[in-house]
Amino acid sequence: MASTLRRLANSEKCRVLQDKLDDWYKDYHINSCDSNLNMCCELLELNSKIQGQLFQILSVTAREGGQYAGVETLKSRFLPWLGTCFSASSPGSFSESSFGILNESMDRKLSPSHERELNEVESKLSSTRIELNSVQQELLETQMDLEDTKTKSANTLLATEDEILQLRAELRAAKEKLELRSLESIDDYERQIRLLKDEVSILSTENGILKSRVSRSRSPSPIRHSSRASSPFARSESPTSAKLTNSSRQARLISRFNDIFANDRLDAQTLLRRYVEDLEMVQRIIFIATVESFHAAKMAFRQFRLRVRKSLSPSHMGPESLEDAVIDYIVRNLDLYDVQSSVNEVINTMNVNPKISFPPDVDFILISGFIREVCRVAFAMQTLDPPLDIAFSVDGELFTESKYRRTYDSEHTAPLVYYHVWPALVENDDVIVKGEAVTKRGALWNSVRSRSRSSSPLRSRSVSPGRNLTSRSRSPSPRRSGTPRF
Repeated sequence: MASTLRRLANSEKCRVLQDKLDDWYKDYHINSCDSNLNMCCELLELNSKIQGQLFQILSVTAREGGQYAGVETLKSRFLPWLGTCFSASSPGSFSESSFGILNESMDRKLSPSHERELNEVESKLSSTRIELNSVQQELLETQMDLEDTKTKSANTLLATEDEILQLRAELRAAKEKLELRSLESIDDYERQIRLLKDEVSILSTENGILKSRVSRSRSPSPIRHSSRASSPFARSESPTSAKLTNSSRQARLISRFNDIFANDRLDAQTLLRRYVEDLEMVQRIIFIATVESFHAAKMAFRQFRLRVRKSLSPSHMGPESLEDAVIDYIVRNLDLYDVQSSVNEVINTMNVNPKISFPPDVDFILISGFIREVCRVAFAMQTLDPPLDIAFSVDGELFTESKYRRTYDSEHTAPLVYYHVWPALVENDDVIVKGEAVTKRGALWNSVRSRSRSSSPLRSRSVSPGRNLTSRSRSPSPRRSGTPRF
């Protein structure tokens, strides 16, 4: 029993009950109705636990006193308290003043001043919440602005670095270009000086020969005609005639290229129309023949230049460079070009071209004369400085006014090339002579459909109307009247 009393005395329940009652009294005017009821129920539950322990101690104490011990106390104190439903106060419980204060505080209503203070506190609380929300919103906006500023600063820094790198690259390229131009100008000056010296020496030689002729003409001699015939300058040419006549040869070749477009192309077109009714296919055949002729002539020129360089390099000792001597030799010996090999190569390439639809009983040898003239002009154009070439072209490319002319039957609002009629002549990517092309809408789809329609197996090598021209094509044909020799 003593241990039970010790535990009850040392337990915190009584002190907690008192503390909770004091807290409830302090906060009663502020708490809501539900909060006050919950607090009251909590106090009752805690009080019931303490009373249960007291009833247990009461029972044990009565049992220890014997059968009749404590009867008078129970009759005089405990039973009347139970009869009045806990209305009487017992020793050790709360004082009557405490219960009075509690009852008074529970029964008392909030005064108007307390209500006003509560309203003010609530209004301040709501205004504080609004201010807090606005501050939070401003903080979010500030953070977003800070992120945007960081992003813009990073982008600006990257753009500045890119601009600096680009300016450095442009400056480096400009310096290299300037150095290259200065070197080229120096080379040009040296070349011009060398050419002028050669020309002066040639003129001096001519002057000496003329003076000797004048002196021999004044004194008759029986070997007059023989000396004139054996003159070393009768058929000699300048060792740098290729350089001295570069501009004139370029003009003649451009004129011949235009003449082929205006005359030879139309003759070949008229000849092909006898066997192919589709004008578009005829124009495609002529254009492909022109392109392949340039390719074959350029390949033949490279091989021919290699052979000439290999032949001249052991014995070359002139004031001019070996490359100038090679070009000069090729210019003076264009007849050594095996044009028939290039013609055969072009015809073999056209026989396997999938873009061309041609009757199997007709051979491309019909237009071998046209191919031969284009190969000769293309071969001679490679000896120029810089050389002339045709522009790269592909069906469906974007039409360029500076590069092509439209045909009369083209759609002038179409932006793409349907097919090409004649290639453009260029010099270092600069257009010298415009080409001709047909523009139509839907050029890409039409070109794909025409290629799928025109694809056919290889042509048979049976006897064809063009086979009668084989012997004539392999023998040197007479040149056209008025066609210059290059």
